[in-house]
Amino acid sequence: MKIHTVAKLWQNRDLFRFNITHKKTDYLAGMLIFLIILFVHLQSFSDQSLENQKPTISFTFDDGSTEDMGPFRLASWNQRILDQLSKHRLKTILFSTGQNKSTARGRYVLKSWNDAGHSIANHTFSHPDFNSEKNGLKKFREELLRNDDIIKQYTHYIQYFRFPYLKEGDTQEKVDGFRAILRNHGYQNGHVTVDASDWYISSRLLKRLKDNPKADISGFRAYYKQHLMNRALFYDSISTCIVHRKIHHVILLHHNLAAALFLDDLIQYFKEHGWNVIDATEAYQDEIYQTVTKVIPAGESLIWSMAKQTGKFEDVLRYPAEDGIYEKDGMDRLGL
Repeated sequence: MKIHTVAKLWQNRDLFRFNITHKKTDYLAGMLIFLIILFVHLQSFSDQSLENQKPTISFTFDDGSTEDMGPFRLASWNQRILDQLSKHRLKTILFSTGQNKSTARGRYVLKSWNDAGHSIANHTFSHPDFNSEKNGLKKFREELLRNDDIIKQYTHYIQYFRFPYLKEGDTQEKVDGFRAILRNHGYQNGHVTVDASDWYISSRLLKRLKDNPKADISGFRAYYKQHLMNRALFYDSISTCIVHRKIHHVILLHHNLAAALFLDDLIQYFKEHGWNVIDATEAYQDEIYQTVTKVIPAGESLIWSMAKQTGKFEDVLRYPAEDGIYEKDGMDRLGL
């Protein structure tokens, strides 16, 4: 609804007094009708506005593997990812673990991403599960700071932290405690709004290529694109229901062979289906990433957590939100 339409309604508000009398009750009745009509018009405008908004997504990568992948050497498959991002003029964030980054191969991965202009962020030193009873606040603080010492030397270092497995704590004490630790050390949560199981697809792809380096992988490419689009549409539909607008999504991908072989196809697939694709740091400017939920256990994608908190999406939410077990049967049926 245009602003001038609202103004016109307001200017003609006297029409809703029925021109009977100037009694207070008549005025209030007329104003009530005016407000109802205004609400209907605004709701219509909101719906039309949403229909005209294009969904928007950015890509981020977790871990930072240093291994050769089947027939592909590290330098080859890592560079493929960087080349595909460059082709689409996209900047992303590598949420790097630290345990494998003190070697020449580890330093190469960080340097190659940093030199290409991508941000380097924190994904803990050894990738522990914060929801495990074995991992308390002291250990997780050490994980944060130990990895911070490794990544802060790079020029594109940013203080974003992403929880391994997206597990943010299984008790109120751990959740509140680590949120305070992040704040005290100047860190922000590197939230994900679109979670998926690309890692599982990549693990099966890698096995296939190890068994047969010349295998036809077109089925894996199609499944990868469709799976990630499916999860993006799912989380976008929920986020739109909750906040009544199109947000700037952040999708979690992994630094793996599937990304090396299919990222170009994936980015193009999103563009062809009407999505804006933007840099990750731009996506994080969306105010939704300041949302703090109270769900325990905490974590999963931010949209999953927000939906869980409302109590209105129980029929469509699952736990864990994403896992290879949800993709296994489908990939088995397709012979992938």
